[in-house]
Amino acid sequence: MTSRFTDLVVDCHEPERLAAFWCEVLDFKVIDRSEGKVEIGSWVPTVEDVRAGQMPPTLVFIQVPEGKTVKNRLHLDVSPIDGSTQDEVTRLLGLGASTMDVGQGPDRNWVVMADPEGNEFDVLRSLAPQT
Repeated sequence: MTSRFTDLVVDCHEPERLAAFWCEVLDFKVIDRSEGKVEIGSWVPTVEDVRAGQMPPTLVFIQVPEGKTVKNRLHLDVSPIDGSTQDEVTRLLGLGASTMDVGQGPDRNWVVMADPEGNEFDVLRSLAPQT
């Protein structure tokens, strides 16, 4: 018996707004929505695909009444693929993200950010081809 990692669920106040932000960050598309829930991904999962092998998980944003109160115990890491880390940080700031200090110190090669609802994530080193 085995299981597959299929979804990462994020509690939030505004699922549509947060899904739109993450679609822009990751170049994902909305693949399902219902009242108080939006699912985004890079692909539309089918039972057959999931059973055949591990595929990238989707992100599901679920509306909840309470707000975020402490630092995340789980967060996403993103790596720019066609620009520098700083270029990506600048782009994400323009989309509504903010930079954060969670005690990481100044000598790190990643940047801690927060999405529009305050969920932390890291921008790691660039994967862009070196010229």
